[in-house]
Amino acid sequence: MKNNFFILLIILFLFCAGPAMAAYHFSNYKGKNPIHIYKSDTKTPQGILPDQIKKIYNLPKSGGHETIAIIDAYNDKTMEADLAVFDKAFNLQDCTTKNGCFEQHLMDKSEKTNSGWAGETALDVEWAHAIAPNAKILLVEAKTPSGANLLSAIDYAANRADVVAVSMSWGGDETVEEKSLDVHFTSKNGAIFFASSGDNGWGASWPAASPNVVSVGGTSLSLKSDGTLNKETAWSGSGGGVSAYETAPDFQKNYLIPKCKGMRAIPDVAYNADPQSGFSVYSNKKWYVVGGTSAAAPQWAAIQSLGLSASAKNLYSDKATSSYSKYFRDIVSGKNGDCKFYCQAAKHYDYITGLGSPITVNF
Repeated sequence: MKNNFFILLIILFLFCAGPAMAAYHFSNYKGKNPIHIYKSDTKTPQGILPDQIKKIYNLPKSGGHETIAIIDAYNDKTMEADLAVFDKAFNLQDCTTKNGCFEQHLMDKSEKTNSGWAGETALDVEWAHAIAPNAKILLVEAKTPSGANLLSAIDYAANRADVVAVSMSWGGDETVEEKSLDVHFTSKNGAIFFASSGDNGWGASWPAASPNVVSVGGTSLSLKSDGTLNKETAWSGSGGGVSAYETAPDFQKNYLIPKCKGMRAIPDVAYNADPQSGFSVYSNKKWYVVGGTSAAAPQWAAIQSLGLSASAKNLYSDKATSSYSKYFRDIVSGKNGDCKFYCQAAKHYDYITGLGSPITVNF
């Protein structure tokens, strides 16, 4: 009996101490790039084309202001050469170091290469340029995808006066310290920060959960035989949910996000992310078709460069007006899990596609 009593005490201690003992700290944070390869090593581009996606989202054929900062990890040594092949394939204007359009900044000169992150980098750079071809591209590469190294890269971009948008197409588990780190997603120069919501369905991730970030979820595109849009639905992989640590920012409180219980809801907006309606990417002498919310964040950053108005405050203000259909396509079907209300697309805001996908660059 005495032994049973002590066993019970041990069980109670482990149960009560469990959450604190298991708390995930930022020192262990590692950014994961949510990229999904649908086709690999194709001889020619086989994914969705820049002109197609621009028609689907009512984006201009050209344009772009100032600089889009792309935050990735490791040294992609072939990025400029890959971008040249991509631009030629789609008749885009050249974006090179020589003409001042492309700048690659290594946070550490000794950075190694990494094939997985090279594919991510190619996706981010090529499609940010495709959507806003007149904007400059600043590729900032962290030494590794550790939290500390990624934040250092973000700080570099945020302090640049020419940067109007920062793309972070990666994420990781929320941490108990994240609120104290959200200051990194601010810029005295007015840059707007965009982050992928994740590709594992229901669940919040960071930095997408930061109230200082526009969180970008994913959709699926069904195309007609002529390549135009048939239907857009919620993508089953799109991350979304309610933050465990971040409280709801004023723009969400005023919009009255349902069932968030005063906490930060993600995502804020959405964009095509389904690998089956994926994007053509050229990396290290090969063509790929890829998807994931990795593709969504840099293209929303490009939209900010086009219209200079895609702040979270503006996005929610526009959606709340009687004419919100001028700004967003409301995604009302599809799901990303079995959590009922939270995993089901619905009219107006939902936890898979947020406010919806864009049909303008002016918010």
